[in-house]
Amino acid sequence: MAEKRDYYEVLGIDKSADAESIKKAYRKLAKKYHPDMNPGDKEAEAKFKEVNEAYEVLSDPQKKSQYDAYGHAAFDQSGGFGGGGFSGFGDFGGFSDIFDMFGGFGGGSRRKSGPQKGANLEKIVEISFTEAAFGVEKDITVTRYENCETCKGSGGKTKNDVKTCSKCNGTGEERVVQRTILGQMVNVRTCSACRGTGKTITNPCPTCGGTGKTKKKRTIKVNIPAGIDDGQSISLRGEGEPGEKGGPAGDLYIHIRIKPHPVFIRSGYDVYVELPVTFAEAALGAKLIVPTIHGKVELTIPEGTQNGDKFVLKGKGIPNLRGVGKGNQYITVSVEVPKKLSSKQKEILKSFQDTFETANHAKKKKFYDAVKEFFN
Repeated sequence: MAEKRDYYEVLGIDKSADAESIKKAYRKLAKKYHPDMNPGDKEAEAKFKEVNEAYEVLSDPQKKSQYDAYGHAAFDQSGGFGGGGFSGFGDFGGFSDIFDMFGGFGGGSRRKSGPQKGANLEKIVEISFTEAAFGVEKDITVTRYENCETCKGSGGKTKNDVKTCSKCNGTGEERVVQRTILGQMVNVRTCSACRGTGKTITNPCPTCGGTGKTKKKRTIKVNIPAGIDDGQSISLRGEGEPGEKGGPAGDLYIHIRIKPHPVFIRSGYDVYVELPVTFAEAALGAKLIVPTIHGKVELTIPEGTQNGDKFVLKGKGIPNLRGVGKGNQYITVSVEVPKKLSSKQKEILKSFQDTFETANHAKKKKFYDAVKEFFN
């Protein structure tokens, strides 16, 4: 008889491993070597037995203490494993627990036999800046599967061509009995005869080929509310794929993308505008017409306005999505210095510059005073 391997080595853990680490290692290996995952593999079956034997000892504090002190000899005469066998799954409570934990063996996860909701659909819709601000109605074209109009979704050429599956009796599931080292086990799988539909079709519908569904293009009117922002979504209940076995249709999710605007920049419900002004307008002050999403507004900028100065137009921003109030519009002044000057303009500006006193450029004076102090 081959010598037994060390239980810690079997589970791939250190002797200092705590109970949670022992359980985690066991779950991983039990899934890997389970007979349902390795049908007909005798080596995997042996490893599965070895893993369970190791876990039954190391998961029990008393047995673990005995094993740490005496090794395998602690159980050779004690009957701890009934002559080298093992009694079960430790603290898992049986095969059904391990089945649920791993999502099922031998054919994948269980299939719901009752009504099932249809799949959801997604659509990206691009709208303009002002459409997002004030809302808009859009026609959206969606391609989706719908119940076949010829057979009304039954899949058969006539009603008599659709039969209840004799293998699963219409449940869409079949129970498969397997003999393993743990004894007789029952797994639930998708019915192999009807593929989970619960019915068989003797003469399929010529339009849909027996699927009961055909692909259709539909145009749906969507009301996009005022104040919606880029990246937000609208859900339309029941506009997705049709359900299964009488289940409800899925939903349609409209994801909004907003085209950039050449003048306005949005942040939440506020709007930002950069307002270019001439040097003379900034120096002398001016009344300027400023665009807002609500129309034109006259803005008075005072004389001596500096580059980067900001002004606020209350309530001239984006309407709140919930219909309560509006954001603001923030205006940043950008003083534009002329690049090309005629000889006459240069002469006038030089004469103008000569009239300035130090007090006219307080920032400049402060800067050079600091420079002078630094170097002295």
